[in-house]
Amino acid sequence: MLEIVVETENGERHVRVPAEELAGLVRRIGGESDRFLVIHRIPDLPDVFAQVWHEAGGDYTLEYRDGSTARHFQVMVDGCGAAIEAMTGWARQRSGWSTDLAWSLLDMGPTREVPPLDLAEGEREELEKRVRQVLVGGYADRAELAELAEEYLVTADRRPVSREQAQALADRMWLERVAEQAEWKGETDPERLTRAFTALQRAGFTARENFTCCRSCGHSEIGGESGADARGFVYFHSQCTDSAAAGHGLMLLYGGFDGSPETTAAVGHQVMAALEAVGLQADWDRDPDRAITVAPVEWNRRLVGY
Repeated sequence: MLEIVVETENGERHVRVPAEELAGLVRRIGGESDRFLVIHRIPDLPDVFAQVWHEAGGDYTLEYRDGSTARHFQVMVDGCGAAIEAMTGWARQRSGWSTDLAWSLLDMGPTREVPPLDLAEGEREELEKRVRQVLVGGYADRAELAELAEEYLVTADRRPVSREQAQALADRMWLERVAEQAEWKGETDPERLTRAFTALQRAGFTARENFTCCRSCGHSEIGGESGADARGFVYFHSQCTDSAAAGHGLMLLYGGFDGSPETTAAVGHQVMAALEAVGLQADWDRDPDRAITVAPVEWNRRLVGY
């Protein structure tokens, strides 16, 4: 699998695709509302991407940016084969991938300087603490973190953080987290959890990570995620994610759609078995009215972005 996210003009999002699938997506573009695709690395890095544009009957326009607007390059090629080779080379980070084409530097205009944040020390600490909490949770992308940073301190008569300042803050903290995760070795507990949820999903249960904001919303909305033949559900909401990221364990909510204690208990046993199968420890007293708590859990969830 290529460690990339592919976004197409028609709104599709493809995560960790094989090279053959990337090639197929490049071959496909050219029609109405499906003329380009953009690829980002995993984890996403600010101002690092590649893209290809094509309309039926025309050339392919390739671009890539390598860390800043001052390193944004473009080239046109006359066939999808060359476009596929370039996009695949970029995705693989193959040495010398760009040397076979005559790239030209695009003038993106002057870079606007972002003014420093004008915040009291306590406000800055509060803002960065909240952004860090969501960042460590691992489900937000850079755009969502920037939106959080922009809106978090807003009052009726004050917007102390501009959109540009929020993006700069989110990007800085994102890159700090990327550097942290570079030191992680092997499979992490959140990755084990995803394996357990994937197994439950394949077994006919509706399993959702970081689903809705709270228990009330989760229980009212989980039915809309489920097919008529779903055997039950398990999920955790964003407050559960925050708790896990803070080192307090992860609460899992589960049940059956008929609402009976017997079905709920049966689902609980299935969830416990799935957690045990991936090597996660969990606490549950077999009471269908009590949540399952995964603990201890080291919440090293690797960032994706986009």
